[in-house]
Amino acid sequence: MSIVPAAVHDAALANHGRIVDWDRVRADFPLLMREVHGRPLVYLDNANTGQKPLPVIASQDEFYRRQNANVSRAVHALGTEATEAYEAARGKLARFLNVRADELVLCSGTTFAINLVAYSWALPQLKAGDTILVSRMEHHANIVPWQLVAQRTGATIRVAEILPDGSLDLDALYKAMTPDVKLLAVTHVSNVLGTVNPVREICREARRRGIITVVDGSQAAPHLKLDVASIGCDFYAITGHKMCGPTGTGVLWARRELLQAMPPFLGGGEMIREVSFHGTVFNDPPHRFEAGTPNIAGFIGLGAAVDYLEGIGMAQVAAREAELLAHATEALQSIPGLRIFGTTPGKAAVISFLVEGAHAHDLATLLDLEGVAVRSGQHCAHPLLQYFGVAATLRASLAFYNTHDEIERFAAALEKTRRLLVA
Repeated sequence: MSIVPAAVHDAALANHGRIVDWDRVRADFPLLMREVHGRPLVYLDNANTGQKPLPVIASQDEFYRRQNANVSRAVHALGTEATEAYEAARGKLARFLNVRADELVLCSGTTFAINLVAYSWALPQLKAGDTILVSRMEHHANIVPWQLVAQRTGATIRVAEILPDGSLDLDALYKAMTPDVKLLAVTHVSNVLGTVNPVREICREARRRGIITVVDGSQAAPHLKLDVASIGCDFYAITGHKMCGPTGTGVLWARRELLQAMPPFLGGGEMIREVSFHGTVFNDPPHRFEAGTPNIAGFIGLGAAVDYLEGIGMAQVAAREAELLAHATEALQSIPGLRIFGTTPGKAAVISFLVEGAHAHDLATLLDLEGVAVRSGQHCAHPLLQYFGVAATLRASLAFYNTHDEIERFAAALEKTRRLLVA
């Protein structure tokens, strides 16, 4: 029996014009009720990983208590139920992204998804003289795989630069789309700056030039209503644990014709149709790319996360987070010596910042003692921080289950710690 909290029912009604009771939504997240160092937790590290609501937690428990069996291998009742639940999650994810279910490869996350594209599409396709265009604001997961492919194929990497406000320099990007560019890798939403890139426009320009596009949607899926079909990209990747789902889950969407032409990345069970010592006939996509026993319980949980988010409504999620972001930005701007990185309009609820005279790690450590969880460091985006000339930043990333009271407590704790560190 699945658990559907009252908050989800209330939130679902908000899609028809009623207001979401955000206090009741928050009550669905048990971890947010705990204390850290004797203080109520203020969790502002949502870009790192999101917290899990009761339906997601319950789905894991229910699977292991009542349905635990491998998928696509057994005809007994448990195997059938597990397979149906697993494939139902694929269907939910397809609906969430507005794509076909048979174009979705279920995998461990965006890192795996992009590596799958790198090794199954780019490695066979690219050659010396070809160029891979990558934006300055990419996560390492959308940089390193392309460097590895370039080393093996002789292709080169070209960087699409950003502007001081943290937006992509679109004019320079389009000029960089020269005939030698075969692939463009770009993030939908920056994990450091919160910048929401105009991926539909970017992909349209790339498509006109015959350039394959890979969009990292890890930070978009938790914040925005997605319509991958309308973006017009060739590949789109998301990570489940950032959108209230379990860790070790994610999705690669690809155009069907690309999936059909791509060789498998890993070999083993489930990805085959027939095996002999003379050769192997591979399964059709997407199963061709899903070798071995998958994270069954995880994907059932990710399906529950999709149900939860859609029950609230992604438009409501985005509006709530924009409201919290405005409050947090105003509160931080009142703190002396504080500099925010990424100021583009319409950004996602991510604030990277530094306080003059205080090291990011020291601030994060002292904030933790106040019960406030933020991330310090380079956020797996070294080239981006090099552009700004800083070694590290603090990052406060908000989610719809955060509160205005938490923002006030965060700002007060930050001012307190600043005074301890800055003479």
